[in-house]
Amino acid sequence: MHRSPITPRRDIARDCVPEYSESGTRVGGTCKAPRMGSPRVRLRSWRGRGALRCPMLLPMYPELNPFSPGSGLEPPTLAGRDAEIAAFDLLVARSRRQHLSPSMVLYGYRGVGKTVLLNAMRRHAGRMGWLCIDIEGQASEVGAQAVRQRLGRQLHVAADKFKNGKQYTDAVRRAFGTLTSFSISLGVVGLEVAREQPTGRASSGRLEVDLEELVEDFAPALRESSSAIGIFIDEMQDVDDELLGALLTVQNRAGQQGIPFYVVGAGLPSLPALLGRTRSYAERLFDYWHVDALSESDARKALETPFTDRNALIAPDALALLLAESSGYPYYIQVFGHATWNASSDKFVRLSAAQEAIRVGYARLEQGIFPSRWDRASADEREFLRRMCDTADPTCTLSDIATRCSLTQVELTTIRRSLVEKGMIYSLDPDTIAFTVPGMPRFIQRQDADS
Repeated sequence: MHRSPITPRRDIARDCVPEYSESGTRVGGTCKAPRMGSPRVRLRSWRGRGALRCPMLLPMYPELNPFSPGSGLEPPTLAGRDAEIAAFDLLVARSRRQHLSPSMVLYGYRGVGKTVLLNAMRRHAGRMGWLCIDIEGQASEVGAQAVRQRLGRQLHVAADKFKNGKQYTDAVRRAFGTLTSFSISLGVVGLEVAREQPTGRASSGRLEVDLEELVEDFAPALRESSSAIGIFIDEMQDVDDELLGALLTVQNRAGQQGIPFYVVGAGLPSLPALLGRTRSYAERLFDYWHVDALSESDARKALETPFTDRNALIAPDALALLLAESSGYPYYIQVFGHATWNASSDKFVRLSAAQEAIRVGYARLEQGIFPSRWDRASADEREFLRRMCDTADPTCTLSDIATRCSLTQVELTTIRRSLVEKGMIYSLDPDTIAFTVPGMPRFIQRQDADS
């Protein structure tokens, strides 16, 4: 008969002390935690058939690995983002009381968790009754049209909440007619846009005018239901100029009319300046939040908590190594945490497992994030990056690079700007620069050694 496994106490990892022989082989251990009616169990042979099993000796099954390295995947512990989440919670709470606030823009380099944070905000807004639309900017003509079509379809899906019961008033019916006209003007076709007769509004073919009329027609329903429209945009720096300008203009005018319409965006560090160039008042439309690497305490929480929540314990030296190699970079924390779990034979994570995880983690990075960045760099940009690696410091100056290459000051300035826009380096001040991801210098040096 199948029996459910006994779930150990949450704090049992702190009560277990494994023992090893001089060769490093585990020979037993002591468990002080209550287990099967015994207050203290001496583990003479952890391999012995039928012997009492200490929870610390249970295997780390890879299918239970909580870490999630990938693009936009939610980590098991979202650490260090409490301020951003609290600020958005306040924005939503105020909107439900018809008090408008500036929207939010998240900006930072790739791999710091902007998409995860944006998705968490969108889910919260949806639970609070917002009409949520999520789109992703695409830097191509075909991509721009695809974004428009997704915008139209998502608006239909989100607005369907108003078709329930008393909310489906004549005003809402007219608003759906406007939405049909708007969707057709965007090139959206299909059954979902043919449910209501077009009204003639939002059909001028001018995106800015049509979107504004659409928002105006939904305003009564939004106010009656204490709801709001939220357009959540990832990779916002890649949204085409026409759509970006229309969204900013409509948010500005909606705010002046007391209509709860919000654009919530995430993008690279160039995004705030881009928004300011698109519409001069954009600096007042948003609160800008710089999403950066985690502090040491937050990085420790992000690495350690997924283990301790699952009754595992990381040795202090193993945790210190993982923290040093990840440098607080959220994507690296997931990569190294994932590899550490898989490298551990049981729930006591030793230094050897962390060392193996660093090797496996960097091998993964050298097949993905590192070469993808290196391949995007031109010949002059690669030379610039090589000269950055010549210094032992994590930062360097343009004057340092100038002494090591034949490029002129104008050329260096142009290359620096291009590399910043590509998200490969960032500027600490007008003269000081650094790599955006840890470990990139080591990868570049290895490329030169292998060539």
